[in-house]
Amino acid sequence: MEPRYRLRLYLLTALVLTGFGVLLTRLHDFQITRREAFLQMVPGNSTVTVREPGIRGEITDRHGVLLARNLRNYEISFNLEEIHKAYRLQHAAETPPKRGSKKDGAERGDEEKDIVEIVNTWTIKRFDQLHLTKNYSSAALRTHYLTHRGLVPFSYRTDLTYDEFARCAEHNLDLPGVYLSTRPLRQYPYAALASHLLGHIKPWEPVDIPESAKRKFNHYIGDAKGIAGIEQSMDAILRGPEGQKKLLKDEKGHIIDMLDYTKPGVGAKLTLTIDARAQFHVENVIRRAGRAAAVVMDVNTGEVIAMASIPDYNPNDFIPSISQARWQGYLDNKKMDPFSNRAIKPFTPGSTFKPPTAISGALEGMANRAYSCDGFVPYGNIKIGCWIWNQHKGSHGTLTLPKAIQQSCNPYFMKLANTIGWKAMLTGFQLVGFGKPTGIELPDESPGILPGSRSWRAANPSATMTPAITAMLAIGQADAMATPLQLCAMAACIANGGKYYKPRVVKYATAADGHRVIEDQPKLVVDLLAAGIKPADFELIRKGMWMAVNNPGGTAARAKIPGVEVAGKTGTAQTIDDGKKSNNSWVICFGPYDKPKYAVCVLVQNGGSGGKVCGPLAHLILRGLFAQDEGLKLPLNAQTAVLGNTTRIEEIVLPKEDPLAALIGDETESNGETGEEVENPEMPAAPTPPEPQIPTPVITPEIDADGTVIPRAQPVPEP
Repeated sequence: MEPRYRLRLYLLTALVLTGFGVLLTRLHDFQITRREAFLQMVPGNSTVTVREPGIRGEITDRHGVLLARNLRNYEISFNLEEIHKAYRLQHAAETPPKRGSKKDGAERGDEEKDIVEIVNTWTIKRFDQLHLTKNYSSAALRTHYLTHRGLVPFSYRTDLTYDEFARCAEHNLDLPGVYLSTRPLRQYPYAALASHLLGHIKPWEPVDIPESAKRKFNHYIGDAKGIAGIEQSMDAILRGPEGQKKLLKDEKGHIIDMLDYTKPGVGAKLTLTIDARAQFHVENVIRRAGRAAAVVMDVNTGEVIAMASIPDYNPNDFIPSISQARWQGYLDNKKMDPFSNRAIKPFTPGSTFKPPTAISGALEGMANRAYSCDGFVPYGNIKIGCWIWNQHKGSHGTLTLPKAIQQSCNPYFMKLANTIGWKAMLTGFQLVGFGKPTGIELPDESPGILPGSRSWRAANPSATMTPAITAMLAIGQADAMATPLQLCAMAACIANGGKYYKPRVVKYATAADGHRVIEDQPKLVVDLLAAGIKPADFELIRKGMWMAVNNPGGTAARAKIPGVEVAGKTGTAQTIDDGKKSNNSWVICFGPYDKPKYAVCVLVQNGGSGGKVCGPLAHLILRGLFAQDEGLKLPLNAQTAVLGNTTRIEEIVLPKEDPLAALIGDETESNGETGEEVENPEMPAAPTPPEPQIPTPVITPEIDADGTVIPRAQPVPEP
């Protein structure tokens, strides 16, 4: 065969093969890839697959009191694509196309601008006849249709009563594209109670739909997700398994039958360590301050009995979405940072760092060492004083460890810290949880700042641990920062004799089938006695905290409880608040002394001394807890959100009817640390807290007035 004929044959063969390849590709596209789409276009019955969200698990306190539950919520939603298709089909049947009219495909360019009119004149008109109409945002509906078509339902009403739901269900077969559903609506029955601990949820958003779901479902309803507190950290186990239903529809979009239905599952039920009545009590106590936090722990298990932070918020405001006006109110209160859980945020700790300094010394065998207080200690050009020097130009003389804790003597602990060295200090502080998150089941827990640690050196590459910085660490000033939870966990460790338990707020979690997802098991992290501290030396630290409450001259005298021996330690740290000098006031305490049960930490921002501000608050907290143990039933009611304030608080006075108030006077206590011990102005001040980060919620669309919204029908008066 001649070459030119052979070439022609090859070209012809290639063309035939290419043609077959294109044909097979198109056949695959039509017959397999786009089969379902084309089937939907063929007049006749079709199936619709609907995805339903799982049911979120409940959250209770340790006694079974419901803190987060689900209400039955009746909802109407629209599949806008189905409504549009059914309308066009009905319109085409009623009005046969004229010769020369546009074809169906040519009219698709007008779909977008017609969808609101279609819904109003066709679907909403029928609701109006049933007295079920409600104003809605036509702009939101139009945008929703342009963006999501029929995959994501447009939520029309979420506030149906049972009678309205029944009325709509009776006529639902006549409303193509309209879906009735009974969905759980999250509710926090005690409103703002434990709001920072519980957190809140955020409605699902179309951006959360996975690509695989878009191919699987015709109608998709996603799961709400937790965005704060326990709702966020335990989101994975709180979410229930998804449900799925398959509906058979005729060519006009009317539901003929339900072919298959898998009910949504229920997520795990969380039982918290929190005591709801104790939580209510603690929150009401610290509301005597403008910005404060308090933590109560069981010293023998690490369980958090109460965790309060003010100002706070009502998580119900975000369910199902928050109004623009209410959200603006929270934004206007941004300075108070109402969404911040102060119990797990870092603050300058002041003299509450003296007990962990004592622990560090005891680990090095220095618990029986005595040091003299001359009123101040010079470190080069820096002079760090004692509170007694700053207030009276006096000194404490020679002190033992218990007496130094009682008197809150700065020179004693600064000398002890530099005797053992900063590395030994670092070891002791880290053993009792400082410089790292405690691991509690809450999001965004701060590790605090521990000078000398790896993270501190990374943030300050040119800094070195000088004797002055080591001294400031010992008294909780300069760079040092800790959270109320860290300090409460450390106080619990001292209370129980040296066992540091991991703080926990989840007691256990139970799946719908009854098996435990999370077991009720305390976790012992460190035993300080096993780490090398002698029992007798450790008792010196406990004794010093007892003396701070019960002996004359102790800084924590106002935490004293009648009939119960309490031990404690106060702190007052100099900080900057809104550009002005301020104080963080503290107290840590525990009791009963011989058989300790509770550890308490209280923080007040912009307070006076820890003894005069936080001591009385700790007194009231412990007094309520002990009374409850003796049979008193503490009150429990829905809690209103508190806005907070920046007012300076110099002293909190105990109620006059309190028989203990008369036993406490200025002559039996000292103010302790003032936060103004450093005389050299070049000494670094405490770090400024970062700007509060407010989570972005889902805002409820405002009802527009563009003439396309049909007002809700009013009942016709009887003649």
